Amino acid sequence: MAGDQLSEVFDLVEVRGLLSGGFAARGPWVSHGAIEHSLKFFALVCGRVWLTTDGVDGPIELEPGDVAILNNRSWVELRGGSGDGLPREIMPEPGFLATDLACADRSSDDVIIGGRVDLNPVGQALLSQALPPVGHVRASAAAASTLRGSLDRLFDEVTGNRIGSAFAIRQYGQLLLLEMLRAYVDQAELPPGWLRLLTDERLRPALARMHAEPGKPWGLAELARAAAMSRTSFAERFRKVAGMPPLTYLQRWRILLAQRALRDGDVRVGSLASELGYASESAFSTAFKREVGESPLRYRRRTRGELSARPEPVLV
Repeated sequence: MAGDQLSEVFDLVEVRGLLSGGFAARGPWVSHGAIEHSLKFFALVCGRVWLTTDGVDGPIELEPGDVAILNNRSWVELRGGSGDGLPREIMPEPGFLATDLACADRSSDDVIIGGRVDLNPVGQALLSQALPPVGHVRASAAAASTLRGSLDRLFDEVTGNRIGSAFAIRQYGQLLLLEMLRAYVDQAELPPGWLRLLTDERLRPALARMHAEPGKPWGLAELARAAAMSRTSFAERFRKVAGMPPLTYLQRWRILLAQRALRDGDVRVGSLASELGYASESAFSTAFKREVGESPLRYRRRTRGELSARPEPVLV
């Protein structure tokens, strides 16, 4: 994988993996409810669980260490346990019931941790495009060798009640999300998009040049030479992998960089236009409005207002 470029995109879209709750269950049980966040994930620490959601044919079986990433689903149902009688309905509360989880018998209980993926609006669009309705990451696959270890360490922090556990949980939540995506891209055939593009070895040299110097007036021939391909082969492969032509990708990458600069800094629009390779401030503003739907200055005012009004996340 293009690790540095993936890190760059993660920083750009402000991706964070946040844990929201978990529970342990014994005997037949069922839990269901609406999904409020666009990207939700469930990780099975131990036991066996069947997950059902809208848009998927039949339940998905989760085994220990497996993770399911739900992309723009509206509801989810989880079932587990064995034995006679009607399944007990579980209504998990927000936050970690650390005491209950610490008392779980990992040889017989089903233990589940849930969370969400937080991104800015740009990242939401990118990651939603890059993932299927449900991404099933199997811990048994060779590509997921470190996923189970990350999940076990996260569970130990949740239940250990040790000093610094809140900080550790945040960090392990981030690492768990990264391991999920690493394992998923190695296990599945990704749809066209930026995540598939970042994993393409043939296109990586050209992509690295665009990311390193986004303001340079790159031409198709120069990018094709960087990838050691003919112009035709390079253009066809790029469109197939990324879902768009190379220069369209470059244009959108520039706008992503512009959005971050406008949101987080006080750079002048004219200076930003020159830095990103536009001939004039007017040309940049036109391209920005075409991609984002509003002018650079209006975007800055709106996003600054939203950031100042956003409450700090609380980790229970």
